[in-house]
Amino acid sequence: MKAGRGSRGRTYTRLVDRTRTTLDVLDASSPGEGLLDGARPESIYAHVPFCVHKCHYCDFYSLVDHRGRMPAFVDRFEDEVRAIASRIDPSRLRTAFVGGGTPTMLEPPQLERVLRAVGSLASDRGLEEFTVEANPETVDAATAEALVRSGVDRVSIGCQSFDPRHLATLERRHDPASVPRAVERLRHAGIGRLSLDLIFGVPGSTLEDWERDLDQAIALEPDHLSCYGLVFEDGTPLAERRRLGRIEPIDDAVEAAMYDLARRRLAEAGFDHYEVSNWARPGEECRHNLVYWTLGDWVAVGPAAAGNLRDTRYRNRPRLDDWLESTGASRVVDVERPSPSIACGEWFMLGLRLRAGIPRAAVESRLASDPRRAAIVDDLLGRGDLEWRGSSLRIPDSRIMTSDGILGRLV
Repeated sequence: MKAGRGSRGRTYTRLVDRTRTTLDVLDASSPGEGLLDGARPESIYAHVPFCVHKCHYCDFYSLVDHRGRMPAFVDRFEDEVRAIASRIDPSRLRTAFVGGGTPTMLEPPQLERVLRAVGSLASDRGLEEFTVEANPETVDAATAEALVRSGVDRVSIGCQSFDPRHLATLERRHDPASVPRAVERLRHAGIGRLSLDLIFGVPGSTLEDWERDLDQAIALEPDHLSCYGLVFEDGTPLAERRRLGRIEPIDDAVEAAMYDLARRRLAEAGFDHYEVSNWARPGEECRHNLVYWTLGDWVAVGPAAAGNLRDTRYRNRPRLDDWLESTGASRVVDVERPSPSIACGEWFMLGLRLRAGIPRAAVESRLASDPRRAAIVDDLLGRGDLEWRGSSLRIPDSRIMTSDGILGRLV
């Protein structure tokens, strides 16, 4: 079982020739010519591409350092936000997520400008949830205070492991001791909600190593934990090391035992397992990610940021230089609309990652016009790969480790 991002099928309708910028996306009124044909975005994703170092497992768009271009990035970011502001309904906007890269690499005044620009899109009542990603070594007192002044109420810290050996394998260049320091600084500044990211299945790791990681994370009393099985993403240095035989994945049985340990240990610590790779204390689920998993509408800001409007996906121009040279709304690429069958499959794939499952009425409505997929669901129910729990369709606890194969059949 891996927490992968999925892939695009061949039955998407490509719209890139008809859509030039985010404003074309927002203004289009004819079906098939744009993305926002009556949609009302409820979330915003903003991408800050700068990193101290490129981790070997990461395939997100990021650039090492480039501090000299950060002032231009902030100016351009504010310009893009101003360009789309009139097309966003502030009363509809509920969540924002600023990721990267490492947003907290920006100097505190620069970071504050970016975050205030994002917050300006919301109504006077503010956002229900405002999350920023941070690497622990970049969180000093001034950065923590800038986050609070900008209205951020949730921070997701990428710690990945507390074991220096496994951090070295992943090419993560932070001292494990920086994680509790970052947590303390953020709490002292007034951040009320904290999430920690962990990776299990690192080559060379043992079940005992993973248990120590979990115990150290739990001891920091976060509100939320994301535990991802390591994925060798194509094009990353880690995947290349594997191809060359310089690194070996751990045994599947050990990785399965690590996942089972996480489920058991986090349940004992009072966390609800609400999504395949995510655990939260009651009421502390990531509301922004729930928009993704339920295929809501979100707008993208910043280079390479991806958005979704009315089941149509798009991405802002990815190269920083190209993005910096433009003005106003970002140019967009990879604009695609899935076929009805693919859209239905993705809806099942994302909905069944949620441990609460999918409401029966919604399932029956989707399957009423899709007899082929209805037959697959019946077969999966018969095999015990799916179950009705109350009034919801879900993957049983005993089948979570084989969820990739189950979801693959439905996609």
